[in-house]
Amino acid sequence: MVLVSHSQELALAVRKLALTMTGSEDPSPVAATGGSQSDGLGTSAVLVAAAARRVDQGHGVAVLSDMGSAVSTVLALLADADEHGLPFPVRFADAPFVEGAVAAVVTATAGGDLAAVLDAAEETYRQHKTGRPHL
Repeated sequence: MVLVSHSQELALAVRKLALTMTGSEDPSPVAATGGSQSDGLGTSAVLVAAAARRVDQGHGVAVLSDMGSAVSTVLALLADADEHGLPFPVRFADAPFVEGAVAAVVTATAGGDLAAVLDAAEETYRQHKTGRPHL
């Protein structure tokens, strides 16, 4: 799993939360990347690609990003995955950043495959915080 944010601090905090929620001493590998290569706010395709290569164990990599241009950067990177030397397969999780990250990392740690990890993350869109169905 790769967590991509505009802020390295935010990406690291979400990574820490997700790993803590697994309750496992041997969690699935999770990389957090954020900010630009010059340590400012932003998103770097180079850093995202490097993070995907670091966590790859041959079963696929899920990537989740926080918002706006981070999403655009990740989608553009995935569109040219071979050119950027990304592992195969790499898939984008269309999910809320925090909730999706926790669900995905918990599922991966429990042994879920890439499809299950993506489904777990994306299912968080349908979980309403008020406990009432969305009208």
